Amino acid sequence: MDYLLDTHTLLWIVTDDNHLSSKVKKCFLEAENEIFFSVASLWEIAIKVSLNRLLLGQSLTDFYYKHIIANKIRLLDIKVEHLAALETLEFHHRDPFDRLIICQSMVEKIPILSNDKVFSKYPIKRIW
Repeated sequence: MDYLLDTHTLLWIVTDDNHLSSKVKKCFLEAENEIFFSVASLWEIAIKVSLNRLLLGQSLTDFYYKHIIANKIRLLDIKVEHLAALETLEFHHRDPFDRLIICQSMVEKIPILSNDKVFSKYPIKRIW
């Protein structure tokens, strides 16, 4: 099964945060599952680090190799189809990164591993 990680979900996985659900941990750890992380999420992390709203304790490049590459997480590039879906996406969510991740989930038909309940207002499958 394929899964798309929300930004906070990956951050909680790498820090073993107690907010992480056992269901998400299981999805992440099952070897046969394909885990994706959006380029939009990397962009979001870079912006939050630059604004001092997120402390990684390492460079974004080191974070990428240590947590994304080492865990065999596949990057999901931003495609024109994802951006086109934004044109008609309802505004239940205002965060531009989350909106793009939602569109990626819709277009690629990949469930999102996210604690964000607002995601459930969209025609996607949210798992938590």
